[in-house]
Amino acid sequence: MIEIIPAIDVIDGKCVRLTQGDYTQKKSYHDHPLEVAKRFEAFGIRRLHLVDLDGAKEKKVVNHRVLEDVCSKTGLVVDFGGGIQSDDDIKIAFECGANQITGGSVAVKNRDLFGKWLSNYGGEKIILGTDTKNKKIAVHGWQETSDVWLWDIIEEYLPQGIKYTISTDVAKDGLLEGPSFDLYKEIQDKYQMLNIIASGGVAHIHDVEKLNEMNIYGVIIGKAIYEERIKLDDLKVFLSY
Repeated sequence: MIEIIPAIDVIDGKCVRLTQGDYTQKKSYHDHPLEVAKRFEAFGIRRLHLVDLDGAKEKKVVNHRVLEDVCSKTGLVVDFGGGIQSDDDIKIAFECGANQITGGSVAVKNRDLFGKWLSNYGGEKIILGTDTKNKKIAVHGWQETSDVWLWDIIEEYLPQGIKYTISTDVAKDGLLEGPSFDLYKEIQDKYQMLNIIASGGVAHIHDVEKLNEMNIYGVIIGKAIYEERIKLDDLKVFLSY
């Protein structure tokens, strides 16, 4: 059964969503991310994707207090991303209670460091962020696109122990037009041992059902929940196990 993973994206300590990673297209949903996280947990959600959008922009962890609040006051399994660029950043993330961290920009820009983290913490704690524009990796809160192909970055880190990737097609994110099913199928066919967490574009419960039928490991859902296109009740079938 697919893992349901709601997203909480944080700017200035508040719960927001962007469209296609554009900081000028910001919509605020709640002033208190902890209250949102508690609501998810009360409903039976087990996991949370928490993103420090200020951190992604500043290239260092910024909203660690929000992370600490959520981790200390809920029992959610939290993966944390956004601005984790140094040993100090990853130390802050884990000390604040993150169960996993997601590294995207650092995996492209500082491969020795990311490889060291994989060696030190293991593939259960370190998630490879593969956010793409036309199958090239987007970095620093999607503000720039690298010259690195999706396939190259996966193949670099698979032998080093990567087990999970959060894969977002930036062109789909926040538009509520459906996920990149073809992209996930392509990744799945090439790398059968990799656990794919789909992110971006999820608009209806049918999208979740289709990803589940594809045997995708997990799905991150953001705007569709906040705008009640997918109600938490709709997700119950995926939580009763």
